[in-house]
Amino acid sequence: MNRNDKKTRKPAVNKNKGKIDPNKTKTFVVHHETSLIDYLCEKLPGQSRRNVQRIIANHQVAVGGSPTSLFTFHLYPEDEVTLSWTRIQKRQRKDLPIIFENNDLIVINKPSGLLSVASDREKGRTAYRLVQEYISQTDRDARIFVVHRLDEDTSGVLMFAKNYATKEILQKNWQDIVKDRAYYAIVEGEDISDEGHLKDYLAMSDVTQLMYVTKDRNRGKLCITNYKKMASKNGMSLLDVHIDSGRKNQIRVQLGNIGHHVIGDDKYGEPINPIKRLGLHAYELVFTDPLTGKVYDFKAPLPDEFKKLFWKTHQQIKDEKLAEELKKKPSKPVSRPKREAQWQKQSKKPKRR
Repeated sequence: MNRNDKKTRKPAVNKNKGKIDPNKTKTFVVHHETSLIDYLCEKLPGQSRRNVQRIIANHQVAVGGSPTSLFTFHLYPEDEVTLSWTRIQKRQRKDLPIIFENNDLIVINKPSGLLSVASDREKGRTAYRLVQEYISQTDRDARIFVVHRLDEDTSGVLMFAKNYATKEILQKNWQDIVKDRAYYAIVEGEDISDEGHLKDYLAMSDVTQLMYVTKDRNRGKLCITNYKKMASKNGMSLLDVHIDSGRKNQIRVQLGNIGHHVIGDDKYGEPINPIKRLGLHAYELVFTDPLTGKVYDFKAPLPDEFKKLFWKTHQQIKDEKLAEELKKKPSKPVSRPKREAQWQKQSKKPKRR
């Protein structure tokens, strides 16, 4: 018998679990309502219906980056169906930061570094997939729909619709129903004005695919950003930002254009990066439901890493107070004979039982 046979071994961690390799997939865009099985039979004419069923049952199909094995899964226009050469495992997240949920909406506090939806380079690790797999735990037929998006490195309030009708009415009326979109932004420099109103035209470069400020109104789209300075420290400022328009990278480009880049934003500059992430957090989304007239106000708190740059923690305050007290009352040196007498006295104390 091998002496190592009795040892318990930890199972190897598969870092690629649940990932979708874009080099081993094929993606189709849906143009009409249909079921998943009917759609794939249409797109794979060389395969029998039974073989298509096997492919779906083997978890080789994802919708919007989220795997499904349901033949009757309902598809809608603009859905992306990904066919993988290999099995796609689920990556359920138990600690999904849900802000709000009802029959029509689900809102989360999206972490920084997580895509809102699938892209050409990343099909699996998205907020969409995490939320879809979360709601599928209780209802296999349930699904979500994209209403708006946040940049990959921006954290904060992200909302999805839980039915197609809600998604359609929200997207079609988005500019009219949204009352406020607010962000916390940490920028370089303490000399930024206490408040500002930025009004620029933004366009996308055909070469770099990055946004930039232009004076050409025919080429660019109007962007309006308002901000107030909340705090300044160590060469940085924390801003409360509200946008009247929702253009790609709007806040990052407009603040960078006035010489105050968002920290960690190596896409549009080379600012400092003390918190190892982009200093941008979508903390509030206010909108009116066009059907009921109800006003929703969703909020995500200021991230801890933002607080630490500008405000002391409770423990830091306690430590500083203690240090001040010790400075005011310096301890007197104890003579050797007196110290020995104290030790003898302590050694004679009866032990507690």
